[in-house]
Amino acid sequence: METKYYTVIRIDGDYAWLKHTDAEDETLFIARALLPDETDEGTNLKYTSFRYEVI
Repeated sequence: METKYYTVIRIDGDYAWLKHTDAEDETLFIARALLPDETDEGTNLKYTSFRYEVI
């Protein structure tokens, strides 16, 4: 599984917008339940093996 890095650019209630740090145009809209509890706007995340972790 490939490791990807994201930055949380916006939080909308139970969802968050993530921006892929290596691809200018790639953004994800994802449920906050899938993210670590300490995730907030501006948080950097690492995604690997179907899991997000704060870096």
